[in-house]
Amino acid sequence: MQLQQELENLKEKYNQLTQSLADPQNVSNPQKLKELSKERSDLKPVVEKYDRYQQVNKEIKESRELLRDSDTDPELEKMAEKEVEELEKKKEKLEQDLKKLLLPKDPNDEKDVILEIRAGAGGDEASLFAQDLSRMYSRFVEKKGWKMDVLNTSYSPIGGLKEIILNIRGDRVYSQLKYESGVHRVQRVPETETSGRIHTSTVTIAVLPEADEVDVQIDPKELKVEAFGASGPGGQNVNRNYTAIRVTHEPSGSVVSCQDEKSQHRNKEKALRILRSRLFDRAQREQQEQISQERKSKIGTGERSEKIRTYNFPQSRVSDHRLNLTIHKLENVLDGDLEEFIEPLIMHYQAQMLERQEASFS
Repeated sequence: MQLQQELENLKEKYNQLTQSLADPQNVSNPQKLKELSKERSDLKPVVEKYDRYQQVNKEIKESRELLRDSDTDPELEKMAEKEVEELEKKKEKLEQDLKKLLLPKDPNDEKDVILEIRAGAGGDEASLFAQDLSRMYSRFVEKKGWKMDVLNTSYSPIGGLKEIILNIRGDRVYSQLKYESGVHRVQRVPETETSGRIHTSTVTIAVLPEADEVDVQIDPKELKVEAFGASGPGGQNVNRNYTAIRVTHEPSGSVVSCQDEKSQHRNKEKALRILRSRLFDRAQREQQEQISQERKSKIGTGERSEKIRTYNFPQSRVSDHRLNLTIHKLENVLDGDLEEFIEPLIMHYQAQMLERQEASFS
């Protein structure tokens, strides 16, 4: 009954918005008109689905009344029974669709992302695996038709990546990449290992919704900006000029360094984009903790200390520990074929939200 009442309330609100859009006062106010149109547009899929749901309920009722009629022709009765069975299935599907449409929307799903890849445990081997994951996400971005810029890189002595920070832009990027946050583990024989022993190394992925300036206001007085000489793979100096920039946000202690551009201005600009997104992410996490102690089970938080996926080279398999899903297509996954994980992850966390929603409706 609570679900039904919520749907009725939304339909009433939709009708009120439709009337408001025709109000001359709103028609003459472009900003107000835009806000009302957006709100009505967001409700439209729910209302249309609810209208279909009500129509199916009406058809079920009519078919059952036909069955209760003692004078009904046996052949007609058989048809009515079959129709009720099909309509009940349709009703159940519409009900599930409505519940999904009523799930809380993640306001960041439409945003672009800052994706940070860092070598973890495993020394040089971890840095080489960080390089593999950087290529994996780059290939995924290509296949999706998104755009990507490298904001910063830091190399290990053997040429692997200690850290790489990417800016990925496109259609609903965060909604698809947010579940990649966490610890990615690799099991393989390093090229430098002469005895053929399998080593385990880790890489940490952080996916942050890219913050706009309106999302996070940074006071320049709270920033410490330092210039230094950029370096390349192996630590060699690649630029005698002090073009690399290190920005420290003193209130939070967050430090961002950028060196990939040839000018201080461009490196500072990139560093501020990364800093803004980190502060935005931190503020949201703190807010979630204050609002609810259920943060760990909340969708999209992507605990970064959590081991989420293992890439096993000897057996050519990739296992996602949240889904208990193993795919024996390691080469394909590392070549950017991530859909076999991303789609099930979206459905997995959506199912968890539906369970909590149904518990609240009961």
